[in-house]
Amino acid sequence: MGNIFSDRISDVPRSFIREILKLAVDESVISFAGGLPNRDLFPLEEIKKATGKLLEESGKDVLQYSSSEGFAELREWIAERYRSKHCHVHPDNILITSGSQQGMDLLGKTLLNDGDNVIIEEPGYLGAIQAFSIYKSTFHPVPVNEEGIELDPFHEIVSNHYVKIFYCVPNFQNPSGISYSEDNRKSVAHMLKGRPTILVEDDPYGELRFLGKEKSSFYQLLPENTVLLGSFSKTVVPSFRIGWIVANNEIMEKLVIAKQASDLHTNYFGQRIIHQYLKDNDIDGHINKIRQAYGKQRDAMVSAIQEHFPAEISYTHPEGGMFLWVTLPAGMSAMEIFKEAVKQKVAFVPGDPFYVNRKDVNTFRLNYSSVDEETIRIGINRLGNVLKTMIAGR
Repeated sequence: MGNIFSDRISDVPRSFIREILKLAVDESVISFAGGLPNRDLFPLEEIKKATGKLLEESGKDVLQYSSSEGFAELREWIAERYRSKHCHVHPDNILITSGSQQGMDLLGKTLLNDGDNVIIEEPGYLGAIQAFSIYKSTFHPVPVNEEGIELDPFHEIVSNHYVKIFYCVPNFQNPSGISYSEDNRKSVAHMLKGRPTILVEDDPYGELRFLGKEKSSFYQLLPENTVLLGSFSKTVVPSFRIGWIVANNEIMEKLVIAKQASDLHTNYFGQRIIHQYLKDNDIDGHINKIRQAYGKQRDAMVSAIQEHFPAEISYTHPEGGMFLWVTLPAGMSAMEIFKEAVKQKVAFVPGDPFYVNRKDVNTFRLNYSSVDEETIRIGINRLGNVLKTMIAGR
């Protein structure tokens, strides 16, 4: 067929995780690889009731086309939720999207030209790397540590380059599980104040805190520069693909145009079901159940790591969210560990896809949210045996 494909799509790889998980489809494999919420915590009966009530009371109206911006009452609910957390958001500045992933794509369409500079965390969320790669951006990875983004390299980049976007997940980051400290957030906000950089604060996990104190949003610290991304995927259900963007009027006008060109509007029926569920149920009570469960699962994983992993291995200590991050001794390849681990019926995600232009890294991601505590202990024991063998054979 000749060279029919655009340069834009030709250079973007398939999702690494989607591909690598094909190696671990055996049901006997204990998988810490996915980024899935715990299905046992989905509010199934409440969603059933919300759906039935919605169809009974609103009938054919909920099956019709809707506005590009999204269901007005749902946007008002989201705005009120932000206001309760001291972020003054107006419903007109909210655009409902098909998950946070579409939010990244729309921001790329709206803000990025070929070669534009984008700061991402290292390791960083692979969905953002993939989304912004489509728009031929130039990535500037900045390492993260237990305090947040490393400030010296961050300051050097924003001082010497015109950076269009800084994309970050400051709460329980995917993949590392770390959260930015309050001081780190204030330092970043200070460095960006007065600059044209748009800080994209992606916060799918922020409500899933089971330890420590809540930190300030960048929207509070730097409202003029900050765009927020949010989602119901981790707090209610992921399959509806209901997320949102919060942006100022100037950016929002362009985002709506990009949205109209993409899909006219997000699934209206799904929006209405989510809104009905939120009206009729105690979302904070539901989120608290998730927090308690994930806290126990995280503790089970940390305890098992302490018992079964070699002492040469380090790992993060998340205060919420769904992931922790493991660092192997220098020179070891997490990809090689993965190949051996799958033979022993346990899987994880090697660190490679979370970096730009780095391969055979010595880090990997573990998910604790979708596996029960006893299975976590069994799986970490298996993985610990693999690690001991591989380290002893170096």
